[in-house]
Amino acid sequence: MARDFLIPELYQSEIIKTVKNARQILDPRKKDRKASVLDLGPVRFLIPRHFGFCYGVENAIDIAYRTVEQHPDKNIYLLSEMIHNPTVNKDLEARGVRFLFDTDGTERIPVSSLHPDDIVIVPAFGTTVEMQQKLEQQGIDPYQYDTTCPFVIKVWNRGKQLGKKGYSLVIHGKHRHEETRATFSHSSGQAPCVVVLNPEEAHILADILLERRPLSDFDTYFGMKCTEGFHPLEDMKRFGVINQTTMLASETREVMEILKRAVVQKQGEADVEMHFADTSDTLCYATNENQAATYALLEEQADLALVVGGYNSSNTMHLVELLEERFPTYHIRDASEIKSQREIHHFNQWKKEVLKTMTWMPKTNGPMTIALTSGASCPDALVDEVLLKVASYFEACIPVEEALAPFREES
Repeated sequence: MARDFLIPELYQSEIIKTVKNARQILDPRKKDRKASVLDLGPVRFLIPRHFGFCYGVENAIDIAYRTVEQHPDKNIYLLSEMIHNPTVNKDLEARGVRFLFDTDGTERIPVSSLHPDDIVIVPAFGTTVEMQQKLEQQGIDPYQYDTTCPFVIKVWNRGKQLGKKGYSLVIHGKHRHEETRATFSHSSGQAPCVVVLNPEEAHILADILLERRPLSDFDTYFGMKCTEGFHPLEDMKRFGVINQTTMLASETREVMEILKRAVVQKQGEADVEMHFADTSDTLCYATNENQAATYALLEEQADLALVVGGYNSSNTMHLVELLEERFPTYHIRDASEIKSQREIHHFNQWKKEVLKTMTWMPKTNGPMTIALTSGASCPDALVDEVLLKVASYFEACIPVEEALAPFREES
């Protein structure tokens, strides 16, 4: 699926690009997940093997910016945030693109006010069947400027295939997230569907399936996120699990395993394949790679971790979730959140708010080591800016160009 994308200059990075290019040359098969070390003397940065823009994000940016460039005289709209990164979305707004909806589905501009010659860009998360129909009613082709990630479409196609074979679907995802809403919409016309958030909910659903819990618990936990009339004892006689591609792949596998064990207990090991569809090949490769690289970071010694990405970015929050088990971890939108060597503003996904932390940079006897990564929708240029800002707080740092010299030799 290799392809060259048009990525605007403002998103391109010098530092991270150099490190990534060197790793690609040294390890083209991506077998080595160990982090690279950018050593500036008094501060060292651990750069993971995989992070940043994935194929789906680069594809979306390419389509959106080409569309803006090629149609300067037309009204151009995005259904909602193209990707969950404020820098990208603000830049598109500055170029005249307007958003029809907020990420939670709140309408900003009525679809009914659009004209057939207006352009509507479908974001990387995709959109619902109902929205596609609304656009068609306005004379707008919803597929002409469609940036839906190919791996999201792969999930939809598998869901449709299973539905045609009589399987129901369990969707591992956040039921209010744009991608899960789209996946639910595209799947529910083919099969009964229910959305499961995490392994805890998978255990609840498994217990209902095994009749260890009353049926009323299904309405309590899943009644607001399933197709109408979904009956777990009937509709889960045959089912498969598909996911929101930005969820932790390891967590999706855990959800699959929990529900598969319930099927084995209910139907027997010999008949499990008749009742539980193997959908593990639908897991997004980029999410897998980024999370595997993050697990490799957990094996390193670091004083803290910085994760750069939008505060509503699901995949970024999952990286934070992994790292904060091992290091003091700060989820920042960009370098502007680092106020000083003492003060940092960062997002806490558990409290759903931006916190201010003082003395975030600990005192160390030797060089400080910082694990630095970002979400799949974050431009590497923003990671460069964070790295340079942090480095500016240390005296006698090695010039970045000098620190990059070993990487340039490889590339």
